[in-house]
Amino acid sequence: MLAIGFALGVYFLPILTAPSAPDKATLEASLEGTMFSGEFTRKLKGSDFLHWGQGMVSITPSQVVHIGDLAPGPDYMLYLVPEFVEDEASFEVVKDSSLNIGSIKTFDGFIVDLPTNVDLAAYTTVLVWCEAFGEFITAARFR
Repeated sequence: MLAIGFALGVYFLPILTAPSAPDKATLEASLEGTMFSGEFTRKLKGSDFLHWGQGMVSITPSQVVHIGDLAPGPDYMLYLVPEFVEDEASFEVVKDSSLNIGSIKTFDGFIVDLPTNVDLAAYTTVLVWCEAFGEFITAARFR
């Protein structure tokens, strides 16, 4: 029971303490200058009922903007990936050549700033990864 309680606490704590997601107007205003876009879908090989994302993801010169939903969970990180992957095993092969651009704290849309001088031409995919459990959440090809 203690182990189950601990596991549930690790899973639900980020949900209970998550900041408010950006409102729709803020998300839409952040889309100005969109250079690339893609779609998170639940139909990926590595997605399941606990690990999924859906909605549009857009890349501007300075930000990655997601309008949609993510399955809630702890320690989500956003990566730029050099090739499209759709499960844990595939991502682990290219993780060293991927760029961790920041953490995701909200599950109803997010905005993550891109590092300055990132070379978007080196990447084709944006990916959400759970660092705490090494779990693939979702990915979208943007180029």
